[in-house]
Amino acid sequence: MTLPKVAFICTHNSCRSQIAEALGRALAADAFESCSAGTSIKSEINPDAVRLMRSLYGIDMLANGQHPKTLDQLPPIDVVVTMGCGVACPVLSASSREDWGLEDPTGKDDAAFTATIREIERDIRNLRSRLLRHEA
Repeated sequence: MTLPKVAFICTHNSCRSQIAEALGRALAADAFESCSAGTSIKSEINPDAVRLMRSLYGIDMLANGQHPKTLDQLPPIDVVVTMGCGVACPVLSASSREDWGLEDPTGKDDAAFTATIREIERDIRNLRSRLLRHEA
């Protein structure tokens, strides 16, 4: 059985979508394959996101090969999840799409970052549950 591919999309593919990709890989690899991309990417993943993911979950996004990617670098996608930055992705065909409406913590303190990371974790676990139920 092939797992559905979920793409987390955000403007810069440097923070929220990267966190979602990492948490998807760590917490939901049994339900879906995670990837991420952006419409106007930055040169690197947000250092605060990298630091806090390592601290909170022991996940090293950089060592795991994560880096900002453009939409054209994505494989065929089953589910598109936008992070809440108003990104419209008409070029991505998918059987399902949703928006998580997350505020960008870039430039904010660790408490704001951690709150966003925990929201993403909750959303990943919820998506995992929904996709596993759908498979059954």
